[in-house]
Amino acid sequence: MSERHPIIAITGSSGAGTSTVTRTFQNIFRREGVIAAIVEGDSFHRYDRTEMKQRQAEAEAQGNKHFSHFGADNNLFGELEALFKGYGDTGQGRARKYLHNDEEAAPYKQQPGTFTPWEPLPEGTDMLFYEGLHGAVVTPEHNIAQHADLRIGVVPVVNLEWIQKLWRDKHQRGYSTEAVTDTILRRMPDYVNYIVPQFAHTHVNFQRVPVVDTSNPFIARDIPSADESMVVIRFATPKGIDFQYLLNMIHDSWMSRANTIVVPGGKMELAMQLIFTPFVWRMLERQKRSPP
Repeated sequence: MSERHPIIAITGSSGAGTSTVTRTFQNIFRREGVIAAIVEGDSFHRYDRTEMKQRQAEAEAQGNKHFSHFGADNNLFGELEALFKGYGDTGQGRARKYLHNDEEAAPYKQQPGTFTPWEPLPEGTDMLFYEGLHGAVVTPEHNIAQHADLRIGVVPVVNLEWIQKLWRDKHQRGYSTEAVTDTILRRMPDYVNYIVPQFAHTHVNFQRVPVVDTSNPFIARDIPSADESMVVIRFATPKGIDFQYLLNMIHDSWMSRANTIVVPGGKMELAMQLIFTPFVWRMLERQKRSPP
């Protein structure tokens, strides 16, 4: 953790909705004049798309039915921890991009599913912002979580998470229901061992809970809307959180526990703005007071 070079890490599984948190922080950064180095977790996968398919086929041929992007073997945990530690120490580091589709790949004249070369982060950034699968991972070999100053978990109830992944992969990536189901099943052990434990290391968790029937996510025709959901926001340490202010500002919100506030789904981004803007202010203030 670093006062001079703070790090914000958003962590959640594929289809969890971390992009919503990223969009909120981009708005905060723009409004507050913050220059952030943005790092995507997919860029720390070990293999590109083609090699991952080959490795998966080899693993399945050897009887391993749970070869996935969620696990340690298929990610560069050491490099990610080195980035977090190095940035916290010096405000510098290196990263790359994973090119998901033709639109992202075109400016680099590369194929989708490949990585750009490793490059230094931009000079003169105020903080590092990470969004991905493993921003709060702790394993016997690596402790990525310890280097992030603010760790945020995004974790819908699991049936909603599956509905979101099914909808995205079918409608945006052209996969069949069967292919997405196979991916969910293959990832399950790594999901339990590497994704879920991170939410014990986060400072704030956002869990969207639908108030419509999601009992069979594999036949759902659409994603429950924000107005068909509630969001459970849990703070690991409630000290310093002005819950009364949040209750006054977010209509129809209520507290379910001493460290937990529940807000209407449509108010989630507002809640994030109200909660995280003061966090960013405090980071900037500590940064100004910290010796160079």
